[in-house]
Amino acid sequence: MQQKKRLNRPLTFAEKVLYAHLHPTQKLEDFQRGKSYVEFAPDRVAMQDATAQMALLQFMQAGRPKVAVPSTVHCDHLIVAKSNSKEDLERAIKMNQEVYDFLASVSAKYGIGFWKPGVGIIHQVILENYAFPGGMMIGTDSHTVNAGGLGMIAIGVGGADACDVMAGLPWELKWPQLIGVKLTGKLNGWTSAKDVILKVAGILTVKGGTDKIIEYFGEGALSLSATGKGTICNMGAEVGATTSIFAYDESMYRYLVATGRKEVAELANSIKEHLTADPEVYANPEKYFDQVIEIDLSELEPHINGPFTPDLATPISKIKEVAEKNGWPLEVSAGLIGSCTNSSYEDISRAASVAKQAVEKRLKAKAEFTITPGSEQVRYTIEKDGLIDIFNKIGAKVFANACGPCIGMWDRPGAEKKEKNTIVHSFNRNFSARQDGNPNTHAFVASPELVTALAIAGRLDFNPITDTLINEEGQAVKLDPPTGFELPPNGFKVEDPGYQAPAEDGSKIEVIVKPDSQRLQLLEPFAPWEGTDWYGLKLLIKAKGKCTTDHISPAGKWLQYRGHLDNISNNLLLGAVNAFTGEAGKTKNQLTGQYEEVAKVQRAYKAAGIGSIIVGDENYGEGSSREHAAMEPRYLGVKAVLVKSFARIHETNLKKQGMLALTFADKSDYDKIQEDDTFDIIGLTEFTPGKPLTIVIHHKDGSSETILANHSYNAQQIEWFKAGGALNIIRNKVRK
Repeated sequence: MQQKKRLNRPLTFAEKVLYAHLHPTQKLEDFQRGKSYVEFAPDRVAMQDATAQMALLQFMQAGRPKVAVPSTVHCDHLIVAKSNSKEDLERAIKMNQEVYDFLASVSAKYGIGFWKPGVGIIHQVILENYAFPGGMMIGTDSHTVNAGGLGMIAIGVGGADACDVMAGLPWELKWPQLIGVKLTGKLNGWTSAKDVILKVAGILTVKGGTDKIIEYFGEGALSLSATGKGTICNMGAEVGATTSIFAYDESMYRYLVATGRKEVAELANSIKEHLTADPEVYANPEKYFDQVIEIDLSELEPHINGPFTPDLATPISKIKEVAEKNGWPLEVSAGLIGSCTNSSYEDISRAASVAKQAVEKRLKAKAEFTITPGSEQVRYTIEKDGLIDIFNKIGAKVFANACGPCIGMWDRPGAEKKEKNTIVHSFNRNFSARQDGNPNTHAFVASPELVTALAIAGRLDFNPITDTLINEEGQAVKLDPPTGFELPPNGFKVEDPGYQAPAEDGSKIEVIVKPDSQRLQLLEPFAPWEGTDWYGLKLLIKAKGKCTTDHISPAGKWLQYRGHLDNISNNLLLGAVNAFTGEAGKTKNQLTGQYEEVAKVQRAYKAAGIGSIIVGDENYGEGSSREHAAMEPRYLGVKAVLVKSFARIHETNLKKQGMLALTFADKSDYDKIQEDDTFDIIGLTEFTPGKPLTIVIHHKDGSSETILANHSYNAQQIEWFKAGGALNIIRNKVRK
């Protein structure tokens, strides 16, 4: 490897992949972790239907006749889980036909592969078809990182970043710090790969991985299946990690062969000494990683994480004590398995082994129980192998191969009553109101097999390792540890893979967006910076506590407007908790003194020609990569977002859209912000990397305070700001 020779030092596997994908215009150097901004050339781009709409609307403005790298669109987010897979899919196609037709035609025109609705969740389909060891991919979804299970650097981004790469331009990323997780021992009993990342989430918290790559290694890593590795990487998004990765090994070879990619597997085998870290790294990890965590899989307990945050980790042996102490509802009302995180054949077969025991031991699920397969290939195979029949015997419901309840697309009966209840699921996120829209639903994350056991027991405090259940005959019975298959014994099967290749020549394909459409809206370029400092900005809202992209731009019913910026902007900050009132989604209109929805207040400011500022707490913008959370305030006239700290993807999205993303130089200055404040932002005319900006806070009583605000803009990102957004620069570059 040429780069390694020039650097003359041992490299981690993550570093090898990063250096191998430097853009041709990027000068090679020993980049500073957490400081250097570096330009890359990813191998491919992946987009899901909710984020693809805005990404492709932006790409249409770039002026290219065809994407520069292989790209795909996957229709998985717009299918509401309600009745069953057949009815739900039919309803979704009818409701979303305009959007699906748009995505299909744009894909055909610009050389993009199109995966039809019902085919599967983007990350599972990517793992089955496109991910490969040593590759680099970006995707417009935070769980793109799932592909790290096949040894790929896969990173979640906003649509503007995807637009860069599809337009053939370099893609920029801050060179990440590195966390090494050494896995020893081997999983046993009820413990699964899911428990590894649930444990790591408890250690690192939701922001402990920000601007970092997590690299897993050790004998324990070698013992995990490729899909188990994918689960661990998938939920790395929940600790804010840029991505997570495992080095290439035999489990990846087996998975590649099983999914019809033997040529890729053989090629990986031929260079396997390069598809891992240098021996010195794993022998002395403390010398090469910024942080090292060690987990003994033999001693690891099954975990249950939650509620309301994926990093609140509780070992199964402690859940009864912790739940009672916190007053969490102990009755489980629903158990849900599947999603992009845990829908492999191994996951489903292990959960099915628990369900089979329940049938044999005369037990039925006391809670509602649902399955969301990750792909049609997995669904078709588990049906052929009789696993769905097993689930049906305990009263399970199978939803469509789509995101469904994981992202809030769950039409759950009774959720509107806002009753306090507990659900358990094998998904990745459990923010307040995320799954069913009910802020009183306590959602807990666990492995599919543990979720199955808890749904059968109907109790959160049930420990299958030690506890018994009373069956229909009044007997006390105990569940045995789950068993399963890493890969289907009879191979994967599928009738209709659901893939549509792009047109050979897309020049004559017309992409139609109706002027009066309520689902799609062509974009207009944002205005460039005025060239002056800003004065008299109103406080739009001071958000308190956790403010994820779910809070800034909720999903659920709003997903239907992901291609229509004006319509979806009406959901701006509906979930954000107002620091002054404790109420979510409403703020004071300083022009009238009335409390209204945030979007209505901001539209009033925009109509009056007044700029505004959003103030937030720690890890602002955590969660999904949805760039709507950055585009909406930009579109409505918000000038700046000032917070204690940002989540990585959201900060980048704000920068890309020409917003000013600032952090308090002194976090205690957050407490100085009052409800009727106005702000001046000074120093924009001398905006330079590393130089703080000055903010003058004007209070209602006539007094004022001056504080400093830091930023992480480099020279190129400052140009994005001045141009009114990165897309304006892309458009000019591509058309030259």
